[in-house]
Amino acid sequence: MSIMKNKVYILGGAQTDFERNWTKEGKTFIAMLKEAVEDGFKDAGFTMDEMVRLNKENRVCAFVGNFIAELYISQGHLGAFLTEVSPAFYGVPSGRYEAACASSSVALDAAITKILAEEYDVCVVVGWEVMKSVNSKIGGDILGRAAYYEKEGKGIDLPFPKLFGRLADATIEKYGLDQERYLNALARISTINYSNAKRNPLAQTRKWFMSYEEASHRGTESNPNVGGLLGVSDCSQVTDGAAVVVLCSEKYMQEMGLKDKAVVKGYGHRVAPMLFDKKIADNTDSEYVLPWTRQACLDAYKRAGLTVDDIDVFETHDCFSSSEFAAISAFGIAEPGKECEAVENGVIAFDGAKPINPSGGLIGCGHPVGASGARMFVDLYKQVTGKAGGYQVEGAKNGMMLNIGGSATTNYVFIVGKE
Repeated sequence: MSIMKNKVYILGGAQTDFERNWTKEGKTFIAMLKEAVEDGFKDAGFTMDEMVRLNKENRVCAFVGNFIAELYISQGHLGAFLTEVSPAFYGVPSGRYEAACASSSVALDAAITKILAEEYDVCVVVGWEVMKSVNSKIGGDILGRAAYYEKEGKGIDLPFPKLFGRLADATIEKYGLDQERYLNALARISTINYSNAKRNPLAQTRKWFMSYEEASHRGTESNPNVGGLLGVSDCSQVTDGAAVVVLCSEKYMQEMGLKDKAVVKGYGHRVAPMLFDKKIADNTDSEYVLPWTRQACLDAYKRAGLTVDDIDVFETHDCFSSSEFAAISAFGIAEPGKECEAVENGVIAFDGAKPINPSGGLIGCGHPVGASGARMFVDLYKQVTGKAGGYQVEGAKNGMMLNIGGSATTNYVFIVGKE
């Protein structure tokens, strides 16, 4: 049984097409936000007029998740820009939330907290990032700010592939895994995500090619190594994109006569040491390579009154295949060190017992950093309400997501489902 005292409902949500390059189209982030908000409100059955009504009574607020628009597009004060989307946002309390790749999960957490505290009845959450405004070298350096930049990012070419390559090394060492078997499991993870993305009409890589043979042969011209043992096939995609979620209180549900909406059942939030070396030193006494990631999952299960047996579908932060591998045991799908079996036996495949990333995940769907948490949340909402279309997991009642910031420094977990 859930220990959450009040209920937070999900009215609806939407994401933009992650294949689009808004800079190349000659459109600004305002155009992207307008499209995302319009689609999110339409799905939620929520209107600008209704927001104006609620705002007169101080019952609505907005939360914006974004990592680092200051460097990508030279723009700050991002919480105020919803007023450029529509005059209906004039006067609506709004602010910007940041935690690297978990930025929109911080925004979701803040929104959920406001509703649980009975301060607002409707909360609009917007996560977004424009990343295709710079080349890969500059982009890699910008993303290095999600780590301890002076010690782990500055002057290093593509710092994050290297950090998650070190996660691969640490995983092999901790569990005494056979390196070839481990790398083949990572290749299967990447292949599953690319395959799932083909089912998703909004996924960045829905038209791309990736096979297990290609993913398992690293160090080639078409799949070069980019960070230790990891190849290009192990990496998520730089993406422009936005996602919108509309949440509400039980009071609002009753007031509007609404029924059969998804509900937030549980959440977890833990922060690990900033430096990767300290993370690995910190896991010595734990079974888990990322113990604080595991703890965030346990916290969410406890709040929801559920176990892994109750979860039908998962979305996880596969910024690299090595992070998804670690998530398998963090969720409790497999025991620590036994993740290879879950991959090899098809447990996490689309038609498996515990499917991970039916959307395609960050590798297949794309990773607009500040939007990814909200996008995962939208996909869980779609799954448990039967709205996921071609990537719908049959009979999904409860879904769970893991969104991390940095090298698994910030860890956010949400569980959503049917009442």
